Amino acid sequence: MSTGKISMKALNALALCALPFIVAAHAHAQKPSAPSRDHERGRYLVKIGGCNDCHTPAYPEKAGAVPEAEWLTGVPVGFQGPWGTTYPANLRLSIGAMTEPQWLAVARKPMKPPMPWFALRDMTDADLRAIYRYVKSLGPAGTPMPEFVPPGGAVKTPFIVFVPQPPPATPR
Repeated sequence: MSTGKISMKALNALALCALPFIVAAHAHAQKPSAPSRDHERGRYLVKIGGCNDCHTPAYPEKAGAVPEAEWLTGVPVGFQGPWGTTYPANLRLSIGAMTEPQWLAVARKPMKPPMPWFALRDMTDADLRAIYRYVKSLGPAGTPMPEFVPPGGAVKTPFIVFVPQPPPATPR
């Protein structure tokens, strides 16, 4: 005979059965979290620091109108000078493979031209962490860039001669 009462045991069983649905509904109702301050600060520093100028394909040519999904994927056009030929790295892959302490150490070391490594060296740890966290948030994309070519080595890609040239002689 039923008294219309639900036992505590039955109530617990019902709650356990409903729990996955409640959790799923709650997760679905949550709005995506806003980007963190580090993320926004890192994005800002990447933009104003000129990182995209060399590390994002066609960024200067398009006056910065490149989708963020394509940022920092490297450019396979070398810069050639007395040091050899260097390439703007795919930062999404290179920084993405580092830990934060590794990035801080790398950012403080001299790099080959034309990378303005001294700008990184002079940033605060907080700024470098923000850049790191921003780049990591973009996720991996693109392919590795060509390796450094020592002076006199065979270069198999387009390159920019990055050496001051004397002005042309003027006729008298």
